[in-house]
Amino acid sequence: MTPSSLFPGELAARLESTGVFLETGAFITHIRTSIRSVAEGIALLYADHRLAVQNDFADFHVSLERPASVRRWFKPQVLFKFDGKSPFKPLPLEQAFPMLEWGLNWCVSSHANRYLIIHAAVIEKGGHAAILPAPPGSGKSTLCAALIHRGWRLLSDELALIRTSDGRIAPLARPVSLKNQSIDIIGNYVSDGIFSRPVTDTMKGTVAHLKPPVESVHRAAEFALPGWVIFPKWESGMPARLDELPRTRAFMRVAENAFNYSALGTRGFETLARVVDRSRCFEFTYSDLDDAVDIFASLQPATPIS
Repeated sequence: MTPSSLFPGELAARLESTGVFLETGAFITHIRTSIRSVAEGIALLYADHRLAVQNDFADFHVSLERPASVRRWFKPQVLFKFDGKSPFKPLPLEQAFPMLEWGLNWCVSSHANRYLIIHAAVIEKGGHAAILPAPPGSGKSTLCAALIHRGWRLLSDELALIRTSDGRIAPLARPVSLKNQSIDIIGNYVSDGIFSRPVTDTMKGTVAHLKPPVESVHRAAEFALPGWVIFPKWESGMPARLDELPRTRAFMRVAENAFNYSALGTRGFETLARVVDRSRCFEFTYSDLDDAVDIFASLQPATPIS
């Protein structure tokens, strides 16, 4: 069963009563809310994800609620709750769906310590994954959104989940978060893309989400081997350029982008070392998406699939 298989209004009714158990990769999240925009966002952007049979198990139990105060009616707000508690300050009600997405990222990055978790987009082709660590404003999500509509599979837009047992990368194909001018850039570049309504005046500016490709969602059980670590940076007017990076420098830069590298101790070090040793490492500068797509199409992994 998926959200798209439910009758109109049925998803919203379930969310408001018992909630739904949404499968995203290796995680099941129990979500409850009576907020219409959240139900609409799930129906649109998670249409192809599985809804687990309702039971008592979920990795995360979350809800989106209006505060029980005057702000419920005057300049209404929304709270994200995890296990009944609010880890964040409330946001304006119109930001409810982006808050769900940010909250789900927090759930994974704060609790999934069977993985080394890196702030990075991850895409896959031919069984090998390209890890794209980068700070906000680097063009990471724009590049990711373009590539997953030009032959690459989406593993994640935000979180590289590297299994500490064997260094393989877990899929987490959820909506791609786009900000400000990237929304129009990808809207023009991806002719068949499905986008949420842009939400303005968030802490990140104007935000919209792009629905993940159906194939990426359906291949949620297929892990990938690391093939490349690429640090992207968008620079206006610059030709696309791929420069090889020493593995020692790449290791340190990836570690700086990891959420739980220090907390994992030796496991974190050994897992990251395994990833970097298997990967070709680059810095990548671009301004034109077609040039970027061509360069990524020519990438060859350092090691074969084994």
